[in-house]
Amino acid sequence: MRIRKKLIVLHTLFSLVLAIILMVLLRPAVNAVVVRAEQAQARVLLDIISAAPEGGDPSAGPMLERIRSAAVERRGTVAELGMRPEAVQAAMASGGRAVVCELGDGEYGAAQYIPSRDGRGEMFRAIVVRNTEAREAVTRVYLLVAAALVGVYALVAAALEVFVLPQGVYEPIRRMLAAERAVQDGRTDEELIPETAIPADELGEIMRSRNDSIVKLRMQEAALEGALARLESVATDLRRKNHLLEAARRNLADADRLASLGMMSAGIAHELNTPLAVLKGLVERLNAEPGRTMEPAQAALMLRVVTRLERLGDGLLDFARVRPPRTTETVMRTVIQEAVTLIRLERESSGVEIQNAISELVVAECDADRMVQVFVNLIRNGTEAVRAAGARGLVTIEGETTSRDRGEWVSIRVIDNGPGIDTTILPRLFEPFASTRLDARGTGLGLAVAEGIVREHGGVILARNRPGTSGAIFEVMIPAHQRPTPEVGDPLAPNVEHAV
Repeated sequence: MRIRKKLIVLHTLFSLVLAIILMVLLRPAVNAVVVRAEQAQARVLLDIISAAPEGGDPSAGPMLERIRSAAVERRGTVAELGMRPEAVQAAMASGGRAVVCELGDGEYGAAQYIPSRDGRGEMFRAIVVRNTEAREAVTRVYLLVAAALVGVYALVAAALEVFVLPQGVYEPIRRMLAAERAVQDGRTDEELIPETAIPADELGEIMRSRNDSIVKLRMQEAALEGALARLESVATDLRRKNHLLEAARRNLADADRLASLGMMSAGIAHELNTPLAVLKGLVERLNAEPGRTMEPAQAALMLRVVTRLERLGDGLLDFARVRPPRTTETVMRTVIQEAVTLIRLERESSGVEIQNAISELVVAECDADRMVQVFVNLIRNGTEAVRAAGARGLVTIEGETTSRDRGEWVSIRVIDNGPGIDTTILPRLFEPFASTRLDARGTGLGLAVAEGIVREHGGVILARNRPGTSGAIFEVMIPAHQRPTPEVGDPLAPNVEHAV
């Protein structure tokens, strides 16, 4: 219900309650006055009747006759009249005069004691007067008082509805509702209540508080819009700088590739010179002596030289081959075991113990064939290192799954007890032709190829010497679950190499 309807209902209910309260409170008092008046009339009438001779007083006035016509006179014993003990005692103590009392059964009137004359016992005379005119007059007065009170309240309520509530309550509420609708509709020029329309009461305080809240809200919105604009500007600047950094990174990568190409070209030229010089000498000897046959030692030397050139060519192809890995969920112990089997087929690995200590629970998403190639190169590097030391060697492969950078990583370590890595070559160990063991089997590309494959998997190879003892540790770290490849130039794309 609206407020006006609620007030009308409230006024009506209050009027009814007020009438009921008046009826409950005034009626007993008014009835008591009427009863006392009737008792007084009954006593007067009883005294007059007692003083008059038998048969009545013909000289009695019309008023007395009218009262006597409305009275009920009775005579008899206490039992016959049903008088209360208190009324009997009062009548007997009055010495024959009439007394007012409650006769019994809720009747009020006057009683008189009549001494016994003929031995009939104690007699009493009782009169009950019912003044109908007085009762009607009192009822009219009661109704007039109730009507007057209700009318006064009705006038007060009407004055409130006409002069007070419209300006003091209804109009402020209407203005607040209109301002709230303006806020909801986005009409900012109408969302504040004018100061001239705000009353100086509690509703006015509510309206001012609402205006203050709206003003502060709009100030915070403006500040937020400014912050968002600055954030957008910063984000745009970051995107621009990220594109510049990406372009610089590509330029650096191209420059690094050119530098690597130059170093690789120099290494290739250096590596080709020695076998080509040997082949040139043998070919010149055969050309100088056409009829001479080649000795077995020379033929074996030529075969080793050609094999060396083939291996060098294969290494270059592996180094230059760039293709995305075909990843599947792979048990890394199986990959290591296959690499160990391939190494053990080589004659040069004899005398070196290789232990595969990886658990079956170490699993990663990777290209199994290419990871076998990685660990073949690393394990072969370890076996050659311990063979060069001249002692009985041991190569151990360990691994586990670790959590870092909000993801799971698989860490596999190839540990040998050889002489360790030369500290002068350690910073550029994974560059092409950085190896110091370019013998009949080495090409200088094995670690570079392994590092490229691991990088394509989003991982990294770390190399260090064993602390406190001899030997080296090569650690391969790849994500347990491959991430989607970010697009080049995407400012929100994570830098995988930096995360590793």
